[in-house]
Amino acid sequence: MKKKILVSTGGSGGHVIPATIIYEHLKNEFDVLLTIDKRGMKFINLQKYNFTIIDTPKITKNFLKLPVIFFCFILLTIKSFIFLKKKNIDILISTGGYMSLPLVVAAKILNKKIYLFEPNMVIGRANNFFLKYSKKIFCYSDEIINFPKKYINKIELIDHLLRKEFYSIKRNNKIYLNEEIKLLIIGGSQGSKLFDNELKKTIIDISKKYKLKVFHQVTSLKINDLENFYKENKINYNLFSFEENILNIIYDANLCITRAGASTLAELVFLNVPFIAIPYPLAKDDHQFQNAEFYKKRDSCWMLKQDEIKDKVLTNYLLNIIEDKNDYLTKEKNMKKISYQNTWNKINQKLVGTINEN
Repeated sequence: MKKKILVSTGGSGGHVIPATIIYEHLKNEFDVLLTIDKRGMKFINLQKYNFTIIDTPKITKNFLKLPVIFFCFILLTIKSFIFLKKKNIDILISTGGYMSLPLVVAAKILNKKIYLFEPNMVIGRANNFFLKYSKKIFCYSDEIINFPKKYINKIELIDHLLRKEFYSIKRNNKIYLNEEIKLLIIGGSQGSKLFDNELKKTIIDISKKYKLKVFHQVTSLKINDLENFYKENKINYNLFSFEENILNIIYDANLCITRAGASTLAELVFLNVPFIAIPYPLAKDDHQFQNAEFYKKRDSCWMLKQDEIKDKVLTNYLLNIIEDKNDYLTKEKNMKKISYQNTWNKINQKLVGTINEN
């Protein structure tokens, strides 16, 4: 009889997408279920996954609301306890975040095996709290900031998780910066005011010197505004939201400006698209900065802090990249060094093997 595994996730695309990838890796070997909150549902194909909604309230600093939230957590933990027993779950895999707290607590009470996943270069607070109760934590590095040294033996290193379709793409047919600048702008699953508004002057400046096509990830509230902007300035563009078929958009690009979510950076590196990372400055524990720093130390990206983007700084930065082909090609070469050993089968064997061994 197959072991029953529950993958718990929710919130942003940075939590949900890796959870669906783990689900895909394990579904042939185990009986796998998925729990997700309402916020995270927009990042999955609802017809594709066996999922249940457990909607954990967001933790707030408003002391007046804390008693209500605490009461909700208690109720959800009871609900999670009943759910785990009813479904006969053997193993819980949490991708982190507050949305997994009730399920992890219930799993601990029931003495179920708990595995964690940490994609960032700074350990998340929920993962940090539950480390001592977990069997293993799957990570991309063993140099994670704030990771407790006494649990270092729990780290199980894996290559960056990528959706299976990424492995079917040939990565050596890229058109580089010689003919056309195909600029990809990724603001993250929640969108970004900076990426919707502040880059406009830079885009206009670049379009005056080079043939430019822009692939721009946009929030629904900004679609009309950006459409008008690109049409008025006669710039070739493609607007898209956070969606599954971003693979083809990334593949078409030859330069990117992006936030520094772990999944996004892994996808860009795997497809060898050189990028400027602009970490979201309000990300918890500054984990986006550390994600970008991981690649910067390996000379495989450029990085700018958001408060550095003033006057013509970003325009000049982009122009230097476009005109210095050697630096561009160095970044691409170093990306290949990082990603060339990343295969679906290798990750699959590591995940399945680790769970079966423990």
